[in-house]
Amino acid sequence: METFNRKPMTRRCFLFLWLLTLPFSRSGDASAQDESRIHVSVVLVQLSVAVTDRKGNYVSGLRPEDFTIVEDRIPEKIATFEEGNEPARKLIEVAPSNSSPMTPPTETKSMSTGDAAVSVSPFMGSSVFILFDTSNYMYRGFVFAQDAIADFIRSLEGVSKVALYSYSRDLSRVSTLTSDRYQVLRGVRSTVAGDDAALYNSLLMTVKDAAQLTGRKAIVVFSNGPDNASLVPPEDVAELAQSTGTIIYMISTREAEAEPVSAAVFERMSKATGGKAYFSKDWRDEKQAFDSIREDLAHLYAISYYPQPNDNRGWRAITVKLNGKDMQKYRIRTRDGYRLLQGTQTSSGLVATGPESASK
Repeated sequence: METFNRKPMTRRCFLFLWLLTLPFSRSGDASAQDESRIHVSVVLVQLSVAVTDRKGNYVSGLRPEDFTIVEDRIPEKIATFEEGNEPARKLIEVAPSNSSPMTPPTETKSMSTGDAAVSVSPFMGSSVFILFDTSNYMYRGFVFAQDAIADFIRSLEGVSKVALYSYSRDLSRVSTLTSDRYQVLRGVRSTVAGDDAALYNSLLMTVKDAAQLTGRKAIVVFSNGPDNASLVPPEDVAELAQSTGTIIYMISTREAEAEPVSAAVFERMSKATGGKAYFSKDWRDEKQAFDSIREDLAHLYAISYYPQPNDNRGWRAITVKLNGKDMQKYRIRTRDGYRLLQGTQTSSGLVATGPESASK
């Protein structure tokens, strides 16, 4: 799967400095007070996986044993498994980071080691952020864009919460994440057109908001043109989305598609995170794109695992395959890796708990 180039030092330095602003918890003081306490340090990697046949039809009914996950060439054991909007199934318990392999499959809800209890139900509802382009690119079709977004919000099923953000030069959190669809719909009608488009700046802040959530999360970007005001490179946005398990879907118009650089970036960014990019000829096509995203969200397999011991503290490559010769005809779409973000609590992409993660 194609990935962004992660070598330029200026972009890496920017991402590193920005990540330092993410909140994290510290437990060193409590540990010093009670040396007898046993802590669990866990990193949970969560994947959203789409499986389709050669015609693009979704393949349903697959089981955990149909999937093989490899991280940096190390086979991994699936911890939880969920298809579409079905409840998640837990397959293994949490084990301390310095212990032997995970315990056998069990149906208990959590495990407790000493006085530390760790939840193993990561997919507790899905969250969708809609990022609406209200820049001057949107002047001519603003009302039609509002209609398409409103229809998409009404049609979402199996999604626990929805947020609506808009952007031109600045990001506006029109309606923060909520289960109240009417509040979000009112927010859609309250949006107004602005000036220049700082898409990547705004998308980075949206990814940061999504990174703090548990459960599956996706960002649906509705853009009517290229970015002409951002300071943030799109490569950094894509890498953070990959590392926090946030899917990015891009819906853009032909105007953006006619700009080769923007079109290529939109396609690479969505592909890197396990999403899709759509280039619509008219407002009817845009509604069809929203319908396609809704169907995609409803058919994703949500899979998580606790990585086996791995000394790699940088970019970790993930490969997901289907087992059996009869399964090779199917296609898999998911993110292809992540960067270990120490000291964060971004549980839908990575969950880090315990003093080890907090102290780094």
